[in-house]
Amino acid sequence: MSQSNVYASVAGTVGRSDKDKGAVGVFRRAAETGTWEHVISDYDSNTVYVHPTDPNIVFAGTHDGVYRSTDRGKTFKRANFPDKGMQIWSFLVDAGDPKLVYAGGSPVAVYRSEDSGETWKKLPDPNMPTRCVMPFACRVMRMAQHPSKPGTIFAALEVGGVMRTTDGGESWKDCSDALVRLAQQPHLKSKIVSDTSDEGMLDGHAIAISAADPDAVIVAVRMGLFRTADGGESWQDMEVGRFSPTTYGRDIQVSRADPNTLYSALSVAAASKDGAVYRSQDKGKTWQRFDKVQVHGTIMSVAPHQADPKQVYLAARYDGEIFGTLDGGNTWQFIPLPQGVKDVYSVACG
Repeated sequence: MSQSNVYASVAGTVGRSDKDKGAVGVFRRAAETGTWEHVISDYDSNTVYVHPTDPNIVFAGTHDGVYRSTDRGKTFKRANFPDKGMQIWSFLVDAGDPKLVYAGGSPVAVYRSEDSGETWKKLPDPNMPTRCVMPFACRVMRMAQHPSKPGTIFAALEVGGVMRTTDGGESWKDCSDALVRLAQQPHLKSKIVSDTSDEGMLDGHAIAISAADPDAVIVAVRMGLFRTADGGESWQDMEVGRFSPTTYGRDIQVSRADPNTLYSALSVAAASKDGAVYRSQDKGKTWQRFDKVQVHGTIMSVAPHQADPKQVYLAARYDGEIFGTLDGGNTWQFIPLPQGVKDVYSVACG
């Protein structure tokens, strides 16, 4: 366990004035002890991702493409990545081929690497419909792969719902019609910065598939957690509000140690001073609060360790708040980022 590191990605994407420019990039520290090191400082970073089978490899999605470490995050360098200034928001390593890696960008784009992230090529444009015009370009926020059909990948789009490929990213299908239908229900309407009340249901943040229920896909959106069992043709409200007073779904993760166990980050809104991590041990049927902390910002990310089920971390947005448990949630430690960081978008460990 002492080998494990915690990583945090920090960006200044939302609502900060130039006078309020703080540190951005990627920070790293040893899980049990240690201080944060600022390992990428030149670019905002929206996501950091530890390779699931080789923790020496760590990916950072920055506002200038993919950065990659091969020494457990000590040093990063820009990968051989084709496009300058492309924001990268998500990564996925193929379950069967550890050298095959996908990256999701903004404006919506998917890239693929076949050499563990050293070189990348852009895949064909997914051609998703523009269902909602936001003040920022639509983003590929998270990807999840079907456990027994490796070419089938679902992606959550902010703000664009869900898309699906069955051919490893060569072509994509929009899976959002049923989300838009749900948005006609009064309690699932939400319009903040666009011209449509479909906005809340299309505000996709994370997506997950568990090997315990491989045909079920769960997406975390502004209005809660929603599930499909038919490839995105229909979506059902998981009604997480039965268990949590807050339902803004920012993250959903499957435990690598136990596929029946899911973690979800639920907060009040995109900009809020509260939130919690909930855990389900029955594939999402019921949820219980997992963390024992009080955050002062929206919880953006929850990170179960890929090898040690007792380690889980969470990151809250505004004040560089990161908390972790090393004992399965019994006790929590506060490991705040250095003062002057901006918005924490992602936490990872491994």
